[in-house]
Amino acid sequence: MIAKLLRLFVLLFVFMPAAHADTLPLPANLTAFSSPEGEALLIGAESREAYFTLADNYLTQKTQTFCGVASMVMVFNAMQLPAPDVPEYTPYRTFTQDNVFNASTEAILPQETILKQGITLDQMGALLAVQPVDAVVRHASDGSLDAFRTEASAYLAQSDHFVLINYFRNALGQQKGGHFSPLAAYDKDSDRFLILDVARYKYPPVWVKADELFAAMNTTDSDNDNKSRGYVLIARKP
Repeated sequence: MIAKLLRLFVLLFVFMPAAHADTLPLPANLTAFSSPEGEALLIGAESREAYFTLADNYLTQKTQTFCGVASMVMVFNAMQLPAPDVPEYTPYRTFTQDNVFNASTEAILPQETILKQGITLDQMGALLAVQPVDAVVRHASDGSLDAFRTEASAYLAQSDHFVLINYFRNALGQQKGGHFSPLAAYDKDSDRFLILDVARYKYPPVWVKADELFAAMNTTDSDNDNKSRGYVLIARKP
């Protein structure tokens, strides 16, 4: 426990400079991760196992439509899945926002399509399943706030378990449109989830109330037959 707390403080320190980036102002309902309150929430969070490996692999989406791609890459690297070769890193291997694509992903959703319009929730589930993971897609309209809170917090408390959320930024008072990012922790006392926003040039990591996040996921996506957005539960296969 002491070793993990020490690592937590190191990772908090690493994130501190992000607070000085030229990001958009946060609405009052969101708590910046790098604020004293945000740091305290992580230290006291009951479900934060996912935070450590995601923080080790935190990255910024390569283009404005690559939020889903960046989120997948973070999770695959956090799970330490067998990764493709990267010529400039040889002999080391890692997933990147370039080599995560292959013949199987192209058959599901071509990279050129993602560059133009991004990824829907159902497409995300199919793309994740190309790797040795179990990916369960949950549309918010098919569930409830209580079910989301219970499932997501349980996943965030286990190793090799992750949650990607697909939500409508506008519903949280942010700018703008549909977005993907990983969840990293849940604090029961405040009923808040930590979003590691992959659009790091735009917004920092934030804590958001569970009911507000669920409402932002329970919004329709015209690119997905007007189904609601939602979340994906991801676990490494044994």
